[in-house]
Amino acid sequence: MREQGIAIGALARRSGCRIETIRYYERIGLLPAPARQGRFRRYAGADAARLAFIRRARELGFTLDQVRALLRLAGADAAGGAGGPTVCADARELAAEHLAGVRARIAALRRMETVLAQTLRRCAAGESPDCPLIASLAGRPPP
Repeated sequence: MREQGIAIGALARRSGCRIETIRYYERIGLLPAPARQGRFRRYAGADAARLAFIRRARELGFTLDQVRALLRLAGADAAGGAGGPTVCADARELAAEHLAGVRARIAALRRMETVLAQTLRRCAAGESPDCPLIASLAGRPPP
């Protein structure tokens, strides 16, 4: 008798996800519960494709809730009828909101970079017996 489906270890190797991550995605409903063969999980090709979709979305920084919404949109698009321009518009809106958040984080990182660079310049100058970095972190004006 030939085994059906993909074992979780093979799915992990194929997808680059850890086994624990795959199980976690199952627990939170991003990946449907697989068929079982005895006590072993057996995944379908569609599960591998879904996991690849999730991984790509996560690599782009989408939250788990955003990934869930994108999966719903992808399902509607694949089902036809409810897909098309409406799905694309909804996906575009979600991506635009995400991009705005990414840009805000980049701006915050640039501000952090400026403060750290200034603090390190003060440290390198050695003009004060107090450490400018420690003073800054403690909320005191840097020396």
